[in-house]
Amino acid sequence: MSENRHATETPESFEHEAFSDPKAAVASLRELYQASASFLCKNFSDVLKNGKPENRIRAYYPEIRLTTNSYASADTRLSFGHVAEPGRYATTITRPDLFNSYLTQQIDLLICNHGMPVQVGYSSTPMPVHFAVANDASLTVPQEGSVDYTLRDIFDVPELATMNDDIVNGYGFTYEDGAFPLAPFTAQRIDYSLARLAHYTATAPEHFQNHVLFTNYQFYVEEFEKYARAELADPDSGYTAFVGPGNTEITDANTDLETPAKLPQMPTFHLKREGGGGITLVNIGVGPSNAKTATDHIAVLRPHAWLMVGHCAGLRKTQRLGDFVLAHGYLREDHVLDDDLPVWMPIPALAEIQVALEEAVADVTKFQGYDLKRIMRTGTVATIDNRNWELRDQSGPVQRLSQSRAVALDMESATIAANGFRFRVPYGTLLCVSDKPLHGELKLPGMASEFYKTQVAQHLLIGIRAMEKLREMPLERIHSRKLRSFEETAFL
Repeated sequence: MSENRHATETPESFEHEAFSDPKAAVASLRELYQASASFLCKNFSDVLKNGKPENRIRAYYPEIRLTTNSYASADTRLSFGHVAEPGRYATTITRPDLFNSYLTQQIDLLICNHGMPVQVGYSSTPMPVHFAVANDASLTVPQEGSVDYTLRDIFDVPELATMNDDIVNGYGFTYEDGAFPLAPFTAQRIDYSLARLAHYTATAPEHFQNHVLFTNYQFYVEEFEKYARAELADPDSGYTAFVGPGNTEITDANTDLETPAKLPQMPTFHLKREGGGGITLVNIGVGPSNAKTATDHIAVLRPHAWLMVGHCAGLRKTQRLGDFVLAHGYLREDHVLDDDLPVWMPIPALAEIQVALEEAVADVTKFQGYDLKRIMRTGTVATIDNRNWELRDQSGPVQRLSQSRAVALDMESATIAANGFRFRVPYGTLLCVSDKPLHGELKLPGMASEFYKTQVAQHLLIGIRAMEKLREMPLERIHSRKLRSFEETAFL
């Protein structure tokens, strides 16, 4: 059924319903979302076939609401799962099928900590037709000018003003009715990122795992595939499938992985495990802009951790090619996040991540305790936005690097860590020294090839081992208060 409201055709509306069972609440969200998306897809198909209709067509995102007059009786050791103080809270929801486990968990905590049900119903936020159509492979949105009507005259379209990061940036976001946010991202922001992820990585968001490795070289991808095939061949590994660009999925170690002839900007591969407990590897290429783009969009999937495992320039005379660098601080000269996260803001090392990485290095290299210093340095990693910084007068950069106590320099790590801090995603960095430009050891073709052969496999394995250690940690330990500000959303 539909109703005519100011010449706008909408799906049938429902009163908000109270739920004390999180699974039932999520089931209702899925039903409401599907009704809106199907309504838009059907009407969009009719418009393509029959032309512009008389009425405007609109559907709404579902939402979760909580109104409480008392403070939560929550376990104070838990940094999430409850609202800070009495008031009205809400969040719009998209793709509840994709976020089923996440939503069930977060709603369950909310109900338990506040001792009251949540309300589920339609919000007042329109669902852009582009995002509804994106989930229907039979439909595509025509380009502007290819039809004799303007799409925004009929449907709601994405509005950049509704897809900002006011919540995670701490800018005091509230919904139109004054409700405070329950979750770090609005439905429109999530839908935008899901679309961007599919574009940049050529894999569907459903394949992304909760533990994400970023790298800046194709060699790591090749080693990741070798590792994945070995794990698939082991019936006790717990890994179930391997997915590459183009959404090609294999479950047999001996099956070819067919990838598109033209790879996406950020080729992404997923070693899957039940419940999203596997590992995703993203080759972000070179540069802080790519690092920001990838993390901006992966953040909406609420991963449990992301790590940078790439190459760097060693800055100390005592370092050797192939040595590892475990970042415990960052010198941010990447500039891509300055407007969202001022450079004066500290990006702290996270103890759980640091321990997991150090233990992984020890496990893989067989060096223990003090002997680890033979192959690994802990210190500040500097990230810059000029790959050819060596070609300029070095007096200024070198002085800053020395004053910061930097031990390594790259173009991505501080960006990834800073965006992890900003988005409340646990982060870490383990780099491998591939050249020492300040000391005359440049990355030349022959030298680089030998380095890649001997070090990449070991480096990647360390990153994987660290992720496996983090996977065993309780969620409340890895998502600690270190990434939470004074007033945080109830949902992770």
